[in-house]
Amino acid sequence: MLPTLPFGRTGHQSTRLLFGAAALAAVSQEEADRGLGLLLEAGVNHIDTAASYGDAELRIGPWMREHRHRFFLATKTGERTYEAARREIRRSLERLRVDQLDLLQLHNLVKEEEWELAMGPQGALRAAVEAREEGLVRFVGVTGHGTRVASMHLRSLERFDFDSVLLPYNFSMMQDAEYAAQFESLLHLCHKRAVAVQTIKSIARRRWEDGTKPRTTTWYEPLEDQADIDRAVHFALGKPGVFVNSASDLSLLPRMIEAARRYQHAPTEAALRTDAQRLSIAPLFVRGYSGRL
Repeated sequence: MLPTLPFGRTGHQSTRLLFGAAALAAVSQEEADRGLGLLLEAGVNHIDTAASYGDAELRIGPWMREHRHRFFLATKTGERTYEAARREIRRSLERLRVDQLDLLQLHNLVKEEEWELAMGPQGALRAAVEAREEGLVRFVGVTGHGTRVASMHLRSLERFDFDSVLLPYNFSMMQDAEYAAQFESLLHLCHKRAVAVQTIKSIARRRWEDGTKPRTTTWYEPLEDQADIDRAVHFALGKPGVFVNSASDLSLLPRMIEAARRYQHAPTEAALRTDAQRLSIAPLFVRGYSGRL
């Protein structure tokens, strides 16, 4: 059985492993069907996709006719203005073949100028709130990448009462003392307000090295051995109250499901440090370095 947890204040009991549907961005419907079938078999009951994930929404759409009731369905808009976000929200509903989304998220809202625009009077947040008022979405969240995301999410929660946040969390990233402190502050606030906390990049090993041909569809090199994946996923699940999004490659999904099934407790710090040295694990995001914010 997969562990579950209330998804913030939404009233939904989500599996702590959420399906990251970026894995469906460039696959056939037949491949997507196999992956979505695995979710049903394993009991994963929460799908997280985005308008920008290639064909992912189109691949999920055919499943929603029969299985909509089985999943908490979330998508994201990367648009920053009211009009563009309003159009994209409705396009996502059409592509997903549903009348209502459980969660709509403002996607990767980290850059200062984009934040000001999206959160302003003619911004994407207005479109999200309007869609909620119209019954097109039930809840509104915010997501982000990089080393500044935790502090930006804290700012976002000061401006608006979001229902969920999403950000990176793994052992190597938490070695950045500033990021770790901001993550913990964000987690404390989210727990206080019953805001759901989703985490990504749990099984990231490092960026692909120059000259290496990627073996997966993830933009980074992931951990691939089951035991290594187990420890990485268990580290993330060891943080009370957080959810773990699966990686953006369908071949990794069964291994992440298996890791979540096996979860009992977090690994020791010594084991994680040994993994980091043995596997040359490195942070995906480096503070102050262009492209790795």
